Amino acid sequence: MLGKLEYLIALAAERNFGRAAERCGVAQPSFSAGIRALEEAMGVPLVLRSSRFQGFTPEGEIVLDWARRITGDVYAMRDNVNRLRQGMTGLLRIAAIPTALATLTEITTPFRERHPAVRFNLQSCTSAEVLARLNNLDIDAGITYLDNEPIGRTRCIPLYEERYRLLTSESAPLGDRAQVTWAEVGKIPLCLLTPDMQNRRIIDQLLRQNGVVAEPTLESNSIVVLISHVQTGRWACVMPEKLAEVFGLTTRLRAIPIVEPEEVHKVGLVLPDRDPLSPLTEALVAEVARLALLRVPTN
Repeated sequence: MLGKLEYLIALAAERNFGRAAERCGVAQPSFSAGIRALEEAMGVPLVLRSSRFQGFTPEGEIVLDWARRITGDVYAMRDNVNRLRQGMTGLLRIAAIPTALATLTEITTPFRERHPAVRFNLQSCTSAEVLARLNNLDIDAGITYLDNEPIGRTRCIPLYEERYRLLTSESAPLGDRAQVTWAEVGKIPLCLLTPDMQNRRIIDQLLRQNGVVAEPTLESNSIVVLISHVQTGRWACVMPEKLAEVFGLTTRLRAIPIVEPEEVHKVGLVLPDRDPLSPLTEALVAEVARLALLRVPTN
């Protein structure tokens, strides 16, 4: 039964029978037979079919939700047993929005010092992809915005607040200012993330509220591309303050506060809404809590 539940999860992730079968490492006829066997066991159709996958029936959505819970609990059980036998080992999979990816070193480095046998897989994703991969059990945790768009049924742990800066050279337009407004920022050439990124949607909304439509001269889904262009001193970019600090850009370029309004968004860790979590994920939560305590100022 567990394998058939995993088939359903794979189908939800791939939205295609052939790709889902390949993901599960079985031939498509065997995969389709497994889905039909699950439907027979439930006594109701779970998948809407024609010549290709069209979605899930209402009953299928319910079974899919339970499949994610059950398989997640089984994975957690196996991890618990392995930890007792071998200590903390395994692969910790984390997906993060591009503007938060570089800050992961603050978590992974001390985590590895405590658990040197653990390996990491870090992925750069849009906010929507982070939640989709979390729901489909493709990752153990995600880092995304907590307060700008719906994040569904997840457990959330705030990490930091994102504030925005105009990153530019001193000789560029607005480069000599102590602060700038969003209306002013919208009138100079910018390089920005692509519109599928939530950071870009936040920036677009702020510019629209100030009567400006974003028309960037360069778009990319890669923070590295944006940073490499800004470092030339011939491009300007709206970038989270924390990201600029992590890359040391503030020592070479000006990071000018953007006001009217000064926008702040919460970025945090999102986890499966499941109890118990896997041992690796529990260890991740413990590390984040420890780091938060270290940041609290002492008298």
